[in-house]
Amino acid sequence: MKISRRDLVKVGLAAGAALSIPSVLRAQTASSAARTVHMVVGDLSVFDPIWTTSGPTQMHGLAIYDMLFAPDSKFMPQPQMVEKWNVSGDKKMYTFQLRDGLGWHDGTPVTAADCVASIRRWAEVNPGGQLIMARASDISKKDDKTFTIALKEPLGLLVDLLADVLAAPGLFIMREKDASRPASEQVTTKIGSGPFKFNEALARPGASYTYERNEKYLPRKEPSDGLAGGKIVRVDRVIWNVIADQQTAVAALQAGEIDYYETPPADLYPLIESDPNLQLDVLDKGGRDLVLRMNFLQPPFDNVKARQAMLHLIDQEAVLRAVRSDEKYISPVTSIFGQDTLLSNDENTGWYKKGGDPERAKQLFQDAGYAGEKIIIIDPTDWVDGDNLSQLLAASLRKIGINAELAPMTWAALSTRRANKGPVENGGWNVFLTDESEYSLSHPLTQASRTANGDKAWYGWPKNDEYEALRAKLADVATLDERKALARQMQGIWWDFVGDVRLGKYTTPIARRKALTGLIHMPELLPMWNMQKASA
Repeated sequence: MKISRRDLVKVGLAAGAALSIPSVLRAQTASSAARTVHMVVGDLSVFDPIWTTSGPTQMHGLAIYDMLFAPDSKFMPQPQMVEKWNVSGDKKMYTFQLRDGLGWHDGTPVTAADCVASIRRWAEVNPGGQLIMARASDISKKDDKTFTIALKEPLGLLVDLLADVLAAPGLFIMREKDASRPASEQVTTKIGSGPFKFNEALARPGASYTYERNEKYLPRKEPSDGLAGGKIVRVDRVIWNVIADQQTAVAALQAGEIDYYETPPADLYPLIESDPNLQLDVLDKGGRDLVLRMNFLQPPFDNVKARQAMLHLIDQEAVLRAVRSDEKYISPVTSIFGQDTLLSNDENTGWYKKGGDPERAKQLFQDAGYAGEKIIIIDPTDWVDGDNLSQLLAASLRKIGINAELAPMTWAALSTRRANKGPVENGGWNVFLTDESEYSLSHPLTQASRTANGDKAWYGWPKNDEYEALRAKLADVATLDERKALARQMQGIWWDFVGDVRLGKYTTPIARRKALTGLIHMPELLPMWNMQKASA
């Protein structure tokens, strides 16, 4: 019998898993039943989905909290916690009534006061919420189940803005005493009213986090549709296992010790596809854009010339080859609204050059007055693509004489450090890499990364008043053609002041055991309801 190299790799991975999987995971998998799902989705250091836009934290929020409205599979807003609502004849007064049966995990009822406090806190940091507050004259409780939003002028997108949980941070409803905390301060309690409860006693920071089915949760009667409809939980427990090593995670998936792996390494796709028990699945069909964010508050990127240098430095083809070898998963990006959305356009994209233009980048750094100061790239070592690209970026900068230094850390640590606005000597930063779904990029009113309002903007804190004035107009235009025209103007300005840098678009499949079914296909977030697991 001939043994292929792939077979040897597979055997080696499985054998390595038995030795390297944490003992807590081995104990859990030995005793787990068919109604327990094990997932690898990333570590959690922050549990407040308003304080950070980090993916694992947003997914945690989706599990334990509920929402007033939620997008269906066609991204249309549907009522969730809300039973009914109405709008006054002048379109300036919205009245919302909560549905029956809403209760917190601590046994107390959800009230309108909780909703009002949650909207106000969310609106401190979400661009859509900021727009609502700019138009609102009052948001207040009417009775225990009813609240109102009074507007100074009509805002036809109000319900859409409340519903867009895919544009992090989403509007997750918290208890009034939690939501009364400023958005700049983390909520550390984990009590929501959603379909899952966080099991504090079983939490093992850095190793695993456990979610239990909320037996008292009352789903809506409508069928599940996207993030809307009835949130039916079909398992008793979901455990997030933290496995930083990708080969160990794949081996655990093969061995049946985990059921779902969010970011399998691209070089092991063939191995996964060859296993009759495993499947690759693309949940976000639109794909994701790789993004470079620069700190506008600190040198050298407080100077527009240095930011323009980064735009010319990037070789998108080299970047994409570093993350995916198969061309069906990758493509260049030149639009700030993604490459394949309704708002994508080619305005002011003359900077794009296949292979980049390092000599132009070097000259622009000189024009910016760069004098050899250290540039800190915060490097997420447990996100393999991000780690590889951070190293590639550092090497590219060094080639043109820039003093680039990597600061290795987990994504969870990066999610905290990127909030530091101070200089690098005080724990600040200059550059970090991330990615975001193309879906979110087509919604600049709610997508935090499309803002340029300084201290209120997303990490990096870009500022450009002319761009922001155009973005604000999107709330009032009536047609798609008008939106497209504004998007072209916005992009023309963005590429002049360089709010961020696009690195390319890629598609990332998740890996799962075929016994795990019912996954909901949506961008950004994976709901844990609706999934089910066949008996072994």
